[in-house]
Amino acid sequence: MHLELILINTVKLNKQDILKALKTITVPGEGENMVDSGAVTNVVTFADEVIVDITIKNPSLQAKKKTEVEILQTIHKEVYEKAKIKVNLKVDAPAAPSKNEIKGKPIPGIQNIIAVASGKGGVGKSTVTANLAVTLAKMGFKVGILDADIYGPSIPIMFDVANERPLSVNVDGKSKMKPIENYGVKVLSIGFFTRPDQAVIWRGPMASKALNQMIFDAAWGELDFLLLDLPPGTGDIHLSIMQALPITGAVVVSTPQNVALADAKKGVAMFQQESINVPVLGIIENMAYFTPAELPENKYYIFGKEGAKNLAEDLEVPFLGEVPLVQSIREAGDVGRPAAMQTATPTEEAFEALTRNVVQQVVDRNDNLPATEAIKITTMAGCSAVNKK
Repeated sequence: MHLELILINTVKLNKQDILKALKTITVPGEGENMVDSGAVTNVVTFADEVIVDITIKNPSLQAKKKTEVEILQTIHKEVYEKAKIKVNLKVDAPAAPSKNEIKGKPIPGIQNIIAVASGKGGVGKSTVTANLAVTLAKMGFKVGILDADIYGPSIPIMFDVANERPLSVNVDGKSKMKPIENYGVKVLSIGFFTRPDQAVIWRGPMASKALNQMIFDAAWGELDFLLLDLPPGTGDIHLSIMQALPITGAVVVSTPQNVALADAKKGVAMFQQESINVPVLGIIENMAYFTPAELPENKYYIFGKEGAKNLAEDLEVPFLGEVPLVQSIREAGDVGRPAAMQTATPTEEAFEALTRNVVQQVVDRNDNLPATEAIKITTMAGCSAVNKK
């Protein structure tokens, strides 16, 4: 016992050793190690004591606890197992989007409604929506998804809730649908009300009625973001959604090849029409490049290089980021666990980067533009006319 006390009294921790140990830790959502990323703001050592000041961007309790535990474990393992450690952790989270005073027919409690669209099918729009949603939830936001792809709903599979059925709940004396929740995201989809082998064969008015029920007869509660997973193209469902709801902004997903870019351009043009005028938050490039596991430094631009980025520049809209063509993203969607939930992977980093860009664009849009209004659709001389309410 006496010898142990003498040894403790002679221990003097070195700041450089502490920093070297901390360089082996990556802060959730940062990408780089916590020293090089600037997350560690100060380290103070005195004898066998060490104080670590750190600032992270992820406000979730899970991220804060994980960061603190990893610091304690790493210093004890790499530097001195009996060190007395104090971690002063601060959170510098992305600013919550300012409240958007939506005109028209808003959903009570929902602050921002983001349409995720694509001009062409098969570009990964639903995959991007699912991963954007879980990443927002990881950042501490309250998130919901309305699967508006009436004829090809895939969100229930991607969230592993395909066999679930929404329950009825009483809200202020009215019967409402309770969204299915998984991974911190509330979900409603027409897929909950049909069999997996059942085709939805509806004309436009019937599909629009079903969407309106899921929008306004649902108990969404308080949400920072409601993501709308729109069907491909620029058709009746899109007009019905914009007629029913004032959209905060739209995100357009495309792959880099010319065939997809031509349709993505039409998608952007639809939102930018003077009679619709929904702000385009930006373009996301999916399947940007392929990197084989055995050659992690190589990038193969199978569908072309930076096509969506160049389109964004041409159309003068923000480029929100790129997502690589990775087998694990497809596998994760198939088993119902979005790939962005995998920690410390390039996929997680890619989705976190583009999600931060989306949040920033929403903040800028709400600060600098007037509230979006829902549109009013009338018919004149057999033609559809679109006007603001």
